Amino acid sequence: MTCFNLKPRTMNNFPIKILLIIVVTFSFTACGNLNNDVENRLTTLKNKTKSLDSIINKEVDKVSTLDSLINKEREKVKKLDTLINKTSYQLDSISKKGSKLLEKFIN
Repeated sequence: MTCFNLKPRTMNNFPIKILLIIVVTFSFTACGNLNNDVENRLTTLKNKTKSLDSIINKEVDKVSTLDSLINKEREKVKKLDTLINKTSYQLDSISKKGSKLLEKFIN
């Protein structure tokens, strides 16, 4: 009778073992597909990151160029300001001399 008791237990475990093997196989297959999907998305993300980095570098270069132009124009403005101050000083000097001559001429 013990032989009969072993056979039914073995037979009862057989579908569970098959089911377990199927579940494990499915899990490994699903993980493999998930791994490929993750790798594809990471590759896409890396490509987008490189593209964004390139765009940012171009814009930084544009800002640097603009900053350089602003500095050059600032130097031009300083030179013009100096020239205007000199001219203003000379005109004031001429005006004072003219006023003094006019006073002498009137008196």
